[in-house]
Amino acid sequence: MAHFLITLDRGPEWDARRGRRSQDGWDGHAAFMDELVRRGVVLLGGPLGDDVDAGPALVVVAAPDAAAAVNALVDDPWHDSVLVTKSVDRWTLWLGVRSGGLLRPPQ
Repeated sequence: MAHFLITLDRGPEWDARRGRRSQDGWDGHAAFMDELVRRGVVLLGGPLGDDVDAGPALVVVAAPDAAAAVNALVDDPWHDSVLVTKSVDRWTLWLGVRSGGLLRPPQ
């Protein structure tokens, strides 16, 4: 299983007068993303920057390939409306809890 870093930016239905969690359809989006976490498809996710209501968000997706990673998000109620996919990059994880935590074990 590969990992993909997906950058999601504000889409055409993003209301700049409202915070991220006040956008139309927040509950449906949150429930959808929570289910992807429960299934082990989404490993990490959240907004970038100091202002969680202003910038893009990043999502780390476990999938066999980039097409499957993008496809995992197409049923999100916010897909191509409140949020749009800005980029999809394969990410090789060398460090972290899932990989055992360390690149090299302590000597």
